[in-house]
Amino acid sequence: MTKPVYVLNGPNLNRLGKREPEIYGHVTLAEVEALCTEAAGSVGLVFRQTNSEEQMIDWIHEAIDGSCALLINPAAFTFYSMAIMDALKMYPHPLIEFHITNVHRREPMYHNSLVSGVATAVMAGTGTRGYGYAVKLLLEMAADKVAA
Repeated sequence: MTKPVYVLNGPNLNRLGKREPEIYGHVTLAEVEALCTEAAGSVGLVFRQTNSEEQMIDWIHEAIDGSCALLINPAAFTFYSMAIMDALKMYPHPLIEFHITNVHRREPMYHNSLVSGVATAVMAGTGTRGYGYAVKLLLEMAADKVAA
């Protein structure tokens, strides 16, 4: 694989380690990026975070042609952004929707994802360590797709 894995993070994830640590833990987004970079190895990684729906859509469009796989933690965009869902529908490679917490154990407003229906797989409830697992899984999925 010559194209990198993209990891895109939605609103408020720049506050990891400070925002509700009793729910999200004390690991910072910079530490998550280091974990993902290590997991991606020689394939490479593009790691980004935005609080802007417009920016997220632009990055998804970029990833369509510029990546081998996509890990997205859409955060609040998960539950209301049809625009992000539509952009992800165009993504032709393995795509994992990721959530640090198990959204299904939380309040009902967190139970209906617009992204899940277009994702290849969904990971939730593994904490920040799950980012590394997800990147490794995406690399396997991308390799299987190339071999198919």
